[in-house]
Amino acid sequence: MLIYYIYAKFIYMEILACPKCQGNHIIKSGVINSKQRYLCKKCNYFFTVNKIGKKIDDYYVTKALQLYLEGLSYREIERIIGVSHVTISNWVKSFNIKKPSHGNYHPTYKIFNHLELIEYIKNKDLLSGAGMIITELGDKFMLIKWERFKD
Repeated sequence: MLIYYIYAKFIYMEILACPKCQGNHIIKSGVINSKQRYLCKKCNYFFTVNKIGKKIDDYYVTKALQLYLEGLSYREIERIIGVSHVTISNWVKSFNIKKPSHGNYHPTYKIFNHLELIEYIKNKDLLSGAGMIITELGDKFMLIKWERFKD
């Protein structure tokens, strides 16, 4: 049986069952090579838990890939989401995502809270002349706007 702990954006797992008998009556029994050692009270089996690392929540993976497809660079996505640009690059490669060409357009983005977004949308002059998308980003909203390059 595995239990998942969520801390910030990362998911950690902790084992709560004996790998030999699958019993759940285990106790801590010291530390070996900087790893916690456990004892199963049912079968008297000693075991340690391998380091499983950390996994970033799928929400952030999806959001990073969406932003990449919208034309933002790895470093811009890193600043917005808080995940390394190298990690984002690895996700793009692992999901085999090809960036569409935005030859005549370039994206700009702004982060708003709810009230700021409403005020921005009320101004009709800011809405005309460009394509735009609004996406949720935690408790805030990101407005991505495509404007034509000026010749």
